[in-house]
Amino acid sequence: MPEPLRIFAINPGSTSTKVALFADEAEVFSANVSHEAAKLKEFPEIRDQFDYRKQTILAELAKRGESLDGVRVFVGRGGGLVGLEGGTYEVNDILLEHARIGFTVKHPATLGSQLAHAFALERGGRAFVVNPPDVDELDEIARVSGFADLPRESRSHPLNQKEVAIRHARRVGKRYEDLNLVVSHIGGGISVTAHRKGRMVDTTDVINGDGPMAPTRSGALPAAGVVKLCFSGRFTEAQMYDRISKDGGLVDHLGSSDAREILRRIKAGDAYAALVYDAMIYQIAKYIGAYATVLEGEVDAILLTGGIANDVYLTTGIRERVNYIAPVHVYAGEFEMEALASGARRVMTGLEEAKTYTGIPVWNGFRR
Repeated sequence: MPEPLRIFAINPGSTSTKVALFADEAEVFSANVSHEAAKLKEFPEIRDQFDYRKQTILAELAKRGESLDGVRVFVGRGGGLVGLEGGTYEVNDILLEHARIGFTVKHPATLGSQLAHAFALERGGRAFVVNPPDVDELDEIARVSGFADLPRESRSHPLNQKEVAIRHARRVGKRYEDLNLVVSHIGGGISVTAHRKGRMVDTTDVINGDGPMAPTRSGALPAAGVVKLCFSGRFTEAQMYDRISKDGGLVDHLGSSDAREILRRIKAGDAYAALVYDAMIYQIAKYIGAYATVLEGEVDAILLTGGIANDVYLTTGIRERVNYIAPVHVYAGEFEMEALASGARRVMTGLEEAKTYTGIPVWNGFRR
């Protein structure tokens, strides 16, 4: 019997680093290592956290009695890159440099490729990133907004969305590239995306205030009202960004982003909590309907994923509004670690070719 392919996946977040070790498709070990906020504040730049996060990972492995012996592949979340096609990218010098400086965004996810590269260099393996947050496969027409100088951007959940889409395709005996799907990731942020034949051709922008409201995000807002708030003197620029991306949605209405807590309030008779939560369900369904039109009604399935997709009340409410469009399938939870390992495994087994990061964005503006 051949030795199983051992893959180590690394997913750095704002206050934690998730790691997982796989042998072929089987998870051998996983951990979510928390970092004290005060400790992270000691580092002026995100890239300065590199040594600290690396040593924390090694310490966690030692504590669990695990090692990286025999690991041939290291795969990181990625980020900070220019817009690129979806897929698995081998870490090269320009990808590494863009991650180090946070070329397009400053986020701890940028450490994923750096850590994967360092471990691979030390142990003679290969390093990859898979469907990083920078995936941009939008159709040209989807980029147009009502302001010529504000094109729409692709900011969603490509890692989990594409993994769920690939799993669904396998489940129904087809290829992801043969299906038209509307996929909604429902977590702290909520994205709704039209997947046409393996490409995310239109999506709600979860960063810049678009789509349905979410537990921590405002979603789309009346633009004129936002302008008035910005010039009211009540909020700084930073506070307005936080209202849109961190403190909007359920937090703004109900003071909590915990769907379980809000469901408890609803069961206890809180009518306003019920109205707001039902409005979030309504908005998700409304955007699913909108993105079905992107696919001209040719929708093979609607997929619901993310942590809050575990809530049957929510998934039932969405299904009742959209199941006339296409069958609704629930893939509750987040499959980010599995997605990282799967992408690397597809390359290592010859099912896919690793893509080369060029540092040139897939889109450079409208041709006028």
